[in-house]
Amino acid sequence: MHTILQPEGWAKPIGYSNGVAATGRQVFVGGQIGWNAQCQFETDDFVGQVKQTLQNIVAVLAEAGAGPQHITTMTWYFTDKAEYLGNLKGIGQAYREVIGKHFPAMAAVQVVALVEDRAKIEIQATAVIPE
Repeated sequence: MHTILQPEGWAKPIGYSNGVAATGRQVFVGGQIGWNAQCQFETDDFVGQVKQTLQNIVAVLAEAGAGPQHITTMTWYFTDKAEYLGNLKGIGQAYREVIGKHFPAMAAVQVVALVEDRAKIEIQATAVIPE
């Protein structure tokens, strides 16, 4: 069971939660990027890489018997803040298609580079499967 933490009087965030309380088995998903299961990029499109990255996270979660609804936190690393901000609508659509209307606590950070040169986004996630 997850509880969204929303302090009284705070504006409600859009697309994420300020905090999540959860009890259960924890699943840690290492940073995933926008390539397929064979470690090949199928697109250099930012939104396309976001969608593939989210699908990769869901695939790792499935190995633990978890689903997107169990995600408690996500940290997004991207190489271009302007590209991220310029694609929010497409990112939101891809997010809803893969994760649904589940909004964990999140952080988003611009980084100088990612280890894989073609990667535009890397996402790390933590999930908690209720007991």
